[in-house]
Amino acid sequence: MKLRIRGDSVRLRLSQSETVELAEAGAVTDSVGFSAGDRLEYGLEIGDVSAPVASFDRAGIRVKLPVDAVRKWLEPQEVTISAEQALGAGGVLSILIEKDFACLAPREGEEDSDAFPNPQAAHD
Repeated sequence: MKLRIRGDSVRLRLSQSETVELAEAGAVTDSVGFSAGDRLEYGLEIGDVSAPVASFDRAGIRVKLPVDAVRKWLEPQEVTISAEQALGAGGVLSILIEKDFACLAPREGEEDSDAFPNPQAAHD
């Protein structure tokens, strides 16, 4: 799973196997290590929510997704789940969950053998 944070936005991209894990287990997590064994864990879980909700605490970053949104997203033609979450003082957190497509051009250090087939590749 790939995590991207930029300003007040969080984006998670899932490979094919991570998407299956989310559907079957109801959750998928990953982490990044820092010095002295510190790790930032991040993940998605299907929860009893009406819209995607992101949270951050000592355990890491969690995004809860409604079951209906996940069911729809699992359909082959669906690519994203997006939402906005109020932050207070007029701020908004953008939440984006995406299927991770294979790159059209190989990138050094990028492994995408488990990525979804890129729909643009058929047009070349």
